[in-house]
Amino acid sequence: MRRLSLQKMTLARKVSAMILRRHLMTSQVSKSSTKEAMQSKQDDKENQKYPRKIFSGIQPTGQLHLGNYLGALQKWTEMQNSGDDVCYCIVDMHSITIPQNPALLRENIFEMAATMFACGLNPEKSTIYVQSTVKEHAELGWILNCMCTMARLGHLPQFKEKSRNLKDIPLGLYVYPVLQAADIMLFKATHVPVGEDQLQHIQLTQHLSRIFNTKYGATFPICHAVIENHDAARIRSLRNPSKKMSKSDLDTKATINIRDPPEVIVEKIKKAVTDFTSDVTYEPNVRPGVSNLVVIHSMVTNTPIDKVVEEAKSIDTGRYKLRVADAVVEHLKPIRLVIDDHLQRKDELIQLLEMGAEKARQVAQENIVEIKQKIGLGIFQTIPQSIEVSSDLESTTSTTKENQEQQPGEMKIEDMSIVPKQKLRQEKKLNTTQTQQNLAPKFKLKDSIQTPPSMVKKVS
Repeated sequence: MRRLSLQKMTLARKVSAMILRRHLMTSQVSKSSTKEAMQSKQDDKENQKYPRKIFSGIQPTGQLHLGNYLGALQKWTEMQNSGDDVCYCIVDMHSITIPQNPALLRENIFEMAATMFACGLNPEKSTIYVQSTVKEHAELGWILNCMCTMARLGHLPQFKEKSRNLKDIPLGLYVYPVLQAADIMLFKATHVPVGEDQLQHIQLTQHLSRIFNTKYGATFPICHAVIENHDAARIRSLRNPSKKMSKSDLDTKATINIRDPPEVIVEKIKKAVTDFTSDVTYEPNVRPGVSNLVVIHSMVTNTPIDKVVEEAKSIDTGRYKLRVADAVVEHLKPIRLVIDDHLQRKDELIQLLEMGAEKARQVAQENIVEIKQKIGLGIFQTIPQSIEVSSDLESTTSTTKENQEQQPGEMKIEDMSIVPKQKLRQEKKLNTTQTQQNLAPKFKLKDSIQTPPSMVKKVS
C-alpha cells in the first residue's frame, strides 16, 4: 500500500511538472506573438514614410521550370502591370557561391533575361538588370557583413542543406544571405516576392535593417515578404510528388522546363507518378500525384480546380495526362518561340539589360552615398542636413573628440568625423544628390540605343 501511495505521489508530481512546463511554454509563445505583433505594427508605422517599392531576384542557374514560371514570373508580371515601382534582378553574384563554368554562366544569364522578357516583363515598366553590373550590391554587402554576427547566420538552415555534399565549403555560401539582404536594402524595397523557403532570409534582412536604423538613424524600411502564388507554390515533382518541382532535381523527368520541346513535355507528363485509381480527383494529401496534374492543368488554362475535375469525370488518369500535356504545350509554345527569338539577337538583349542597369545605378549610387556617409566611410566634408545622426553616435563622437589631443604640426581631420546635429543646422554643405552627382559619374548609353519594340512584346 505504501509503495502504491509513493507511486501515485510521484505520478502526481510528474503531471504537475508537465502542466507547469506546458503553461510556461504557452506563456512564452503568447509573449513572443504579442512582441511580434507590436514590432509589426511599429514597422508598418515607420514604413509609411517610404514609397512602395518591390524588389526580387532570380539566379541564372539552368533553365526555368514550370513551377518558377507559374509561381514567380507570372506574379512579377502582375505586379509590374499594376503600376508598382518594381525592380527585378538576375543575381549572378549569388550563383558563384558554388563553382560555375564561366561560359555556361554567361549563357545562362542571357537565357534568363530572354525568359523574363518572353514571360511578360517589360523593360519600360520594370527595372531589369544583372546584379554584377551594379557594384553597389557588393559595397553594401560588405558593410552588412560587418554588422551581422556568425551566430545569426548559423541559425539559417539553407547553408547546412547546400553545403552537405561539399568537401571544401566556400565562405560565400555561408554569407550569401547577407548579400541577399543587401540586394533588398540597396533599393529600400518595402515588399519582396519570395517562396516560403526564403522567409528566414527576409527575417535576416528585417533584422539588419533594424540594427542599422537603431545605430545610424532611420534609413531603411522594414521589408515585407510577398509569398508566391499559393496554387503554383504547390506544383510538385512529376516523379516524386512529396517534394517541390526543382531545377536541381537529378531526375530530368521530374521537371517541365519552359524550353522543353512539345514531345519532351508530353513524355514527361505521361510518365508522371500517379496511383492505381483511375478517377481524376483533387485530394492533395491522399492522391498527391494526380492532384499535382490537376493544379498544373488549372494554372495553365486559368480554370478553377473544381471545374477542371468536373470536366475530367468521364476519363481515366491515362487520358487525363494527355489532356494536361496538350494544355501545357499550348501554353508554353509562344513563350518558347519568343525566348528563341531573343537569344538570336543578343546585341539587343544586352542593350535592354544595360538600360536596366543604368536605372538601377541611379538609385543605388544615391542610396550608397547616404549609407557610407552615415557610417563614416569616404572623404565627404560633412554629413548632409537631410541625414539624421542617432543620439548614441553623437555622444560617442563628442566624448572621443574631448579625449583627442592634436599633436604639433599634425593635420586636424575634422571633415572626416561625424558632426553633431546642432552643428549641421549651422552649416550648409553638400546634400546627398549633389555628392552623388559630383563623386559618382553615371553610365550613359549612346543616344542611338532605344528599346527595340520586338524585345518588349508580351505573350498573352
